[in-house]
Amino acid sequence: MPDTLDGPAVRRWARLAADALGRARTEIDALNVFPVPDRDTGTNLHLTLLAGAEAVEALPRDAPPAEVWRALGRGALVGARGNSGVIVSQVLCGLADTLGPRPPATGPDLADGLAHAARLARASVSRPADGTILTVLDAAAAAAAAPEALFPPRDAAPASRLAETLAAAARGARTALRATPEGLPLLAEHGVVDAGAAGLCVVLDALAAVVTEEYPERYEVPARTEPTVVVPAQGRRPGEAEGAGYEVMYLLEAEDSRVPELRKALDGLGDSLVVVGGDGLWNVHVHVDDAGAAIEAGLAAGRTRRIRVTYLGGSSRPKAPCKGRGVVAVTAADGLAALFEEAGAVVVRRPSGGMPPLDALVQAVLGAGDEVAVLPNEPEVLALAEAAAVRARESGVRVSVIPTKASVQGLAALAVHDPVRHFRDDVIAMTGTALATRFGGLQIATGEAMTTVGVCRAGDVLGLIEGDVVMIGSSPAEVARQVLARMLSGGGELVTVVTGAGIPAGFAAGIAEGLRAQRPDVEMTAYDGGQVLYPVLFGVE
Repeated sequence: MPDTLDGPAVRRWARLAADALGRARTEIDALNVFPVPDRDTGTNLHLTLLAGAEAVEALPRDAPPAEVWRALGRGALVGARGNSGVIVSQVLCGLADTLGPRPPATGPDLADGLAHAARLARASVSRPADGTILTVLDAAAAAAAAPEALFPPRDAAPASRLAETLAAAARGARTALRATPEGLPLLAEHGVVDAGAAGLCVVLDALAAVVTEEYPERYEVPARTEPTVVVPAQGRRPGEAEGAGYEVMYLLEAEDSRVPELRKALDGLGDSLVVVGGDGLWNVHVHVDDAGAAIEAGLAAGRTRRIRVTYLGGSSRPKAPCKGRGVVAVTAADGLAALFEEAGAVVVRRPSGGMPPLDALVQAVLGAGDEVAVLPNEPEVLALAEAAAVRARESGVRVSVIPTKASVQGLAALAVHDPVRHFRDDVIAMTGTALATRFGGLQIATGEAMTTVGVCRAGDVLGLIEGDVVMIGSSPAEVARQVLARMLSGGGELVTVVTGAGIPAGFAAGIAEGLRAQRPDVEMTAYDGGQVLYPVLFGVE
């Protein structure tokens, strides 16, 4: 029986924990009533541990323990799903912080790691509640710190100190799990233990199995029992989550100093707030009524990606839809709004650099028809558009979100829209055209920053292709010429140029003249979009 936790053992644990949660996820899902009864805690924990295990498996077999621990924590952080998944990812990161620098880890090291992980996890939750995964994690850490309290002399204690520490942690967690209904009355009302805590117990049991080399046929998940009271059909009981209609999650690349301000902003918008991570990468989870505002708060703090918005059922049911085929387009600029409207789309306006109200997007879809294509036209709006589609489908609308990441892709998709064609065929044609349209543009740097091509300073002209900076210059005309040349080097017959605020008259004509000289085979169309964030947008088809 091993008395240390080395790299290969961590690898085995990562895979075993993911597999164990995969087998137990349906039972854990059935326990899920807090903070919202969305019946997905087991699934989310399984996906979180699976992301961590896959990150570990991507490492070379001889990777040092510190690297294995870091990959497990970082992989789970990036792939975390749901409230409990985000918290467990923080637990793994906390263990990595402590055990990674101490290879191979011993029993006392593990006790230190669990204590550190428990502190981090509790600090990541804005309003910790009793009777949850945090309570059970605290109990596991306390038991690991004093394993002799759970193994009196008459007990057959495990043969190694590491196994003893793990057995104590697992037993302490199980004892606390059974008591979670006492700390959170909502659980008692439904006859369940906390779902996230049940998943954590499976994870700890899997680690104990790796160390003791005794693998159970199944991992215990307490079954639902008779509730202590009947839960009313209307209204919420004390302790139950209030009102939030959407779960919003995203990864955030931001300086650590920006996170306290983000926490404060999100805490004022909703509940079930969990922010975990560090060293510039954070996973954000919150339940809110206004999903757009939660995403905007992230955009104000740094760069968001992997945005997910899930409808939780807390808002009122949307009204019945109108009849017919329609297209909804999202934009921030007056000129672009006019272009989309002239082409027959219903336009939802958003502030420059901000998000549209989700309810406004839902109502626009319902007002556009009972078969609707949505053009988000920004990567950040895509998840919000998907959430609006989910809401609209509840009222019988057939909705497809075309994955347009720029307005030029939206214009291209709208150009091939045919309301007479079968809806599925129309969506396929619009999607194909949008994805075949490469997009780029210019942006003016507002301060010093590191880009993929070097350091930029305030006032520099940045040339972008598909969202990435490919060059830095001082002349908008010269940067525009070079960006277009790069985009056309991969082929293309049609160029769309959309000029925005601050671009002088004649700018587009100069680009057209240059194209006639260098690429007479290319046709160019120019529009005045009036956009602010990107003074010039390019599309190449």
